[in-house]
Amino acid sequence: MRRGGEGRERDMTTEHSSKLTFFRQSGWMVIATTLGGCFMWLVHKPAAAGMSEGQYGVFGTMLQVMNLMMIPAIGLQTVFANEAAAAVTPEKQHELSALVRWGLGAMTLVWLGLALVVLAFQGPLLDYWKITQPSLLWITLLIGLAMVWWPILQGVLQGEQDFLWLGWLQVFNGLGRFLMVLLLVTVLGWQAVGAVTAALIGFWVCVWVALWQTRRVVTGHGTTVNWRGWLRRVVPLSLGLGASQFVMAADMLVVKGVWPEEVVGYYAAPGMLGRALVFFTVPLVAVMFPKVVRSASLSQETRVMFLALGATALMGGAAAVACTVLPELPLRIIYKPEYLRVAPLVPWFAWCMLPLTLANVLIGNLLARGRFAAVPWLVLVALGYGATLVLRVPAFKAAEQEAAFRMVIQTLGGFSLLLLLVAAWFTWVRPGRLPALSNGQNPG
Repeated sequence: MRRGGEGRERDMTTEHSSKLTFFRQSGWMVIATTLGGCFMWLVHKPAAAGMSEGQYGVFGTMLQVMNLMMIPAIGLQTVFANEAAAAVTPEKQHELSALVRWGLGAMTLVWLGLALVVLAFQGPLLDYWKITQPSLLWITLLIGLAMVWWPILQGVLQGEQDFLWLGWLQVFNGLGRFLMVLLLVTVLGWQAVGAVTAALIGFWVCVWVALWQTRRVVTGHGTTVNWRGWLRRVVPLSLGLGASQFVMAADMLVVKGVWPEEVVGYYAAPGMLGRALVFFTVPLVAVMFPKVVRSASLSQETRVMFLALGATALMGGAAAVACTVLPELPLRIIYKPEYLRVAPLVPWFAWCMLPLTLANVLIGNLLARGRFAAVPWLVLVALGYGATLVLRVPAFKAAEQEAAFRMVIQTLGGFSLLLLLVAAWFTWVRPGRLPALSNGQNPG
C-alpha cells in the first residue's frame, strides 16, 4: 500500500511539474510572440501614415501573398519538430541532419519553380492586384525563399524544445521589420516598396540567426533517409496545416481583386487586427506539439492538449471581448483617423477568427498523433471556402462597401467554425486508430 501511495504521489508530482513546465514555456512564447506581434503591429502605424490608402492596400495584399507562399513548406515545421523530438540516438541525429539539408535544398527548388511561374504570369498578376511596380512582386518572392526555409529551422528548434531562441527570433523578426519601416517608409519615403523591403530584411536576419543556432544539426553527419515514410508524413501535415493557413489568408486576395486600390486598405486594417488574434495564440500550439509527439512515442498519457485548448479559449475570448468593447482603440493607436470608419468591423473579425484559433489547437494535436484521417476533410473545408468566396464575388460587388466587407468576414467566420467542427469531430467523436509503435502498442 505504501509503495502504491508513493507511486501516486510521484505521478502527481510529475504531472504538476509537467504543467508548470508547459505554462512556463508557453508563457515565455506568448510574451515573445506578443512582443514580436506588437512590433509587427506597430509596423502598420508608420506604414499607414507614410503611404496612400492605395499603397497601404498593396502592402496588405503582399503580406497575405507571403502567408500563402508558406503553404508548400508549412507542414515541414511539424515534420522537423517531430524528427528533432525523436532524435535521441546518434543514428536518428544523423538522419535529422540529412533531412534538414535535403529539406532546405528541396524548398529552394520549389521556390525556383514558383519564381518561374510568377515570371510567366507577371502581367496578369500585376493587373489583377492592381500593382504598378513589378519590384514589389519580386521582393515578395525573395521573402518567399526565407519563408520556405523558416519552417524547417523553426521545426528543429521546436523539436529540441529550444523555446528560448524560438521566442527571441519572434521578437527579432518584428523589431527588425519595425525599425526598417521607420527608416525606409518614414525617413526615405519608399511607400509599399519600403514596407515590403523591411519585411525582406527582417525575415532574412531571423533565418540567418536560426541557421547559426541549428548549425550542429545543419552541418552534422548525414545518413540514409527513409524517404517513403518521410513523405507519408510530409504530405498530410502540409495539407492539414495548409488548410488552416488558407482559411486565414484567402479573403484578402479576393478583396484585392474586387475593390479599387484606395478601398482595400480599409479592409486590411481590421483584418490585420483579427489575424493578430490567431498569431497571439499560436505559441501554445508550438509548445504543445513536441510534448504530444513525445508522449505518443512513449505510449504515455498527456493532458497538454486540454491545457493548450483551455488557455487558447481564455486568451482568444478575452481578446475578442476587448475588440468588442474597445474596437476603436487599436485603430487609433496604429492608423490615421480616417480608418476609424471601419471600427464596426473589428469585433466581427475578432469573433470570426476565434474558431480558427481553437481549430489550430485540435489540428495540431491530431497531426502530432498521426491521425491523418481528418486531413482530406480539412482540405475540403478550405477548398469550399475558396470556392464560396469566388462564387460570392457578384454579391460582394452589388452590396454597399461596409455591408460587403461584413459579408466577406462572415464567410470567413462560417468556414472557420466549420474547420473547428471537423477537427473536433475527429478529436472526440471519431478519434480513429493511432499508428502502431515498434512495440505493437498504440500511444495515448
